[in-house]
Amino acid sequence: MPSGLDPLGWIVIGFFAGVIGGWFVPDRERTGCLGTTVLGIVGGLFGGWLWTQVLDQGRAGGFLGALLIASLGTAILLVLIRGLSRR
Repeated sequence: MPSGLDPLGWIVIGFFAGVIGGWFVPDRERTGCLGTTVLGIVGGLFGGWLWTQVLDQGRAGGFLGALLIASLGTAILLVLIRGLSRR
C-alpha cells in the first residue's frame, strides 16, 4: 500500500480490491460487504508483499497502483484458498 494511506484508505481500497478480485475468480459464495473488504485488505497485504519482496519492485504509486496490486493479490489469494478448500 502507498505510504501515508490512512485506515479509511485501506478499507476503501480493500473493498474495491475484494470486488475486483471476485470478478477475476468468480464463485457462488457470497461474503457480503464486510467479508469482501477483509478479503481485499488481506489480498492487498499479500499482493503488496509479492510485489515488493518476490518481484523486488518499489512501493505502489498512488491509489490506482495500490488498487491494481491489491486486486491481483486478492485474485491470487482466492485461487489459493479455493484450491486448498476443494481438496
